[in-house]
Amino acid sequence: MADTPTIVPYLSYKDGKAAIAFLENAFGFKTVLSQFEEDGTLLHAEMAYGKGVILMGTADLARGTPGIYVVVEDVTAHHARAMAAGATLVYGPERTSWGTERYRVTDPEGQEWTFGTYQPSTAPPDWA
Repeated sequence: MADTPTIVPYLSYKDGKAAIAFLENAFGFKTVLSQFEEDGTLLHAEMAYGKGVILMGTADLARGTPGIYVVVEDVTAHHARAMAAGATLVYGPERTSWGTERYRVTDPEGQEWTFGTYQPSTAPPDWA
């Protein structure tokens, strides 16, 4: 489908609300989905530009680096393949509170990769 990319960059910001505003105003991104904590901290956002989408959240000490998210069908099998090839585990595999599965690794040069079953979209979800 044209509105469900399978390779998506993700970014972490110290101030998620300000980052969303900047990306909208400066670059013309459209917010597809945003979820915030009660205190206003950004949990997760998806922003689209044309047929592309980015994921973003609030930076923390453990997970504050940018990376690539790739949609896969079988997280368990994919994780086993990555580990056998020498990837370094960051976390997972795990089931998320929204019902998807994921894991995160780094490659031999330290680039961060997340693989999971969640499919970001350039169109707002029906429940948004």
